[in-house]
Amino acid sequence: MFARDTGAELVADGVVRLGTDIVNWYLLEEDGKVTVVDAGAPAYRPQLEPGLRQLGRELSEVEAVILTHAHADHIGVAEKLRTECNIPVFVHEADEQLATTRKPSGKNEASTLPYLRHRAAWKLLAHLSTAGGIPPKIQQVQTFTDGQELDVPGRPRVIHTPGHTMGHVVFHLPARGVLFAGDLLCTWNPLTGARGPQLMPRAFDLSSATILDSLTKIQDLDAGLVLVGHGDPWTGGPRSAVERARKVGPT
Repeated sequence: MFARDTGAELVADGVVRLGTDIVNWYLLEEDGKVTVVDAGAPAYRPQLEPGLRQLGRELSEVEAVILTHAHADHIGVAEKLRTECNIPVFVHEADEQLATTRKPSGKNEASTLPYLRHRAAWKLLAHLSTAGGIPPKIQQVQTFTDGQELDVPGRPRVIHTPGHTMGHVVFHLPARGVLFAGDLLCTWNPLTGARGPQLMPRAFDLSSATILDSLTKIQDLDAGLVLVGHGDPWTGGPRSAVERARKVGPT
């Protein structure tokens, strides 16, 4: 169906990577219960059960969806899971409007038009159009703030990292050495196709300067594994990822 279906890849103890070579989403298990971390594109829903089987879990054991931010390629199956499984969807309070109305809180730094010279940009646009199109608004969300430890399986700690969206966050699992970085960083640029840790393209960001400030919040975290929304996991830790992203700069 897609260019690459991850086939439910176990990337850490209790953590499964789902998605395609375009967009990632994740499952986080603790004590027999599961949290969905980000929600991919609408057509990714059939990937859920194979991912749960990797963890030895079932759909009835999914307890929550948590979002690093509310862009369309991160909320794809959120509303469906909210109603199908009768579970809450959590998002930072600054992204509540984006999640429930799909109306952005500001204008992105750049147009997508200059990126259309790259094959990757056309690949992204074609994929999203065939992966369910525009996701439905999330009719009801629960909000969180910076510094909270969410009462969901895995108990991730919230770190507010604005710039990509106003309410963008990362989720840190200190005991497991895992950081869900969302789109604070990517290891595959979805518009240029460039590989390695870097900022998302400016056409998708509200403020790359704010993102660069946000990077300071993660650089010293204890996390050997950085999981991103776009690209392969980074096993060099946050500091090396941040250093490489700063070296590349906004694109």
